[in-house]
Amino acid sequence: MTLTEELTLPGFRSDVHASGYQLANLSPVPGELGLEKHGLELIEPDIVYAHAFPDGRVLAVSRDLEKTVENIGRYSKKDAQTWRALVERYRAAKDEIVASLFSPPPAFSAEAAAFEQSPSGMDEYRFGLQSMRSWCDQTFESEEVKCLFGAFALFMAHAPDDAGGAELAWLFGTVLQDAGNNLVKGGMHHVSLALADHLRSLGGEIRTNAGVEKILVRSGRATGVRLEDGEEIPVGRLVASGVDPGQLALGFLGEEVIGPEIAGKMERYEWGDSAFVIYAALDGPVEYKSGPEAGEACHVHLTPPSLDPVARASAECRGGELPATPLVVSWNDSVVDPSRAPEGKHLKKFVVLGVPYRIRGDATGRIQERDWDGAKEKYADYLVDRITADYLPGLQEKLLKREVHSPLDLERKLSSAVHGTICHGAMLPYQTGSMRPIPEMGDYCSPVENVYLCGSGSHPGPGVSMAPGRNAAEVICSELGLDFAGKVVGKATGS
Repeated sequence: MTLTEELTLPGFRSDVHASGYQLANLSPVPGELGLEKHGLELIEPDIVYAHAFPDGRVLAVSRDLEKTVENIGRYSKKDAQTWRALVERYRAAKDEIVASLFSPPPAFSAEAAAFEQSPSGMDEYRFGLQSMRSWCDQTFESEEVKCLFGAFALFMAHAPDDAGGAELAWLFGTVLQDAGNNLVKGGMHHVSLALADHLRSLGGEIRTNAGVEKILVRSGRATGVRLEDGEEIPVGRLVASGVDPGQLALGFLGEEVIGPEIAGKMERYEWGDSAFVIYAALDGPVEYKSGPEAGEACHVHLTPPSLDPVARASAECRGGELPATPLVVSWNDSVVDPSRAPEGKHLKKFVVLGVPYRIRGDATGRIQERDWDGAKEKYADYLVDRITADYLPGLQEKLLKREVHSPLDLERKLSSAVHGTICHGAMLPYQTGSMRPIPEMGDYCSPVENVYLCGSGSHPGPGVSMAPGRNAAEVICSELGLDFAGKVVGKATGS
């Protein structure tokens, strides 16, 4: 999902799906593969992210923890000190957290035993199941601070009252505080281009416009890959698939290969809430009502100053209604990275987290259509009007051209954006760790012995971390009898 294209006007380069490089800041992969030598360049803004409210107030997170504590202190002195303690808790556990992300997940039985044997294990288990709103209500006293950190649960398709959202909100917030919220200079596609350049440097071949139709299997092993044009490519040792697990299992392999039991489980796999995106080419800068802090941030959350409207919007989404007050994430693309727009012009991206895949109603009171192709422009009109009135007063006036992607458009653009989602499957407690995507495929292995999963449908899940691929490579090397640590980790450290 690291795609960058001129979606609006020539010279305005928008990230189609992923925008942030957050989890990759923890990743050993860029160093191990030397991606900076292959063209990857990062921009590190001082203001990591912010949350703007309709009344013109803002809460900003700075790379400097003391500045963040000071900003939070304007809303709650107690919450400011709580945040300091939460960041310190993360930093104390950072090595362990990073190791858990960048290694294959333990078996469920081993994980349960570890919880039972650790003095704080059951508290950790409870925290892993706690909802975002429950955690926010127990942890912070200011509604604005709850919004600032709680919003991250929705990035992983967790509504405020969904089990498991607390840990995600805490982890994202603390990672960004500690490591920053970088943008890739020139657009996220430079991540893909750097990886591609590295592969070619090793003699690898990349083919584009070569859609896969089927993985051919004989006697339990993949023997070939048939493309949509009928060409068949023979398989040597293995196939590693980065598409969503549903497409791999039910499409490329099929029930006749994986069997009815696993096929049935994959058919029940939960994708999560859909997204809706507005890409906006602007005739100059647009100032936030809340002032320059929001304008300088990498991205800005836009909601009323309470979790209640956010929870209500999630309920509307899941009831099939177009939400009236969804969480909107405003990306300040060209402010942080001027190369993304022509000189003197600007570019923004508004991601709406939580809209229905199938429209059955409308909470805005303005849209009659019940199909996305008919409703998307009117819903975009509604959202732009709200954003202009509540957060960015000059938006409508400076708008040169916009491009709107409904969930259907996102799915059409990239087949792994199933139902217009961005996570390769919802990060629910029963779809994480060794149970992601399902227990039978939770170790990066498919029902076919030489076909492997290496995308976000595996542990540790979504986000541009390169972790699922690295973890899958470790499993593959183990099964092939290769020294993963010596070949990859040793090379990166110069040993």
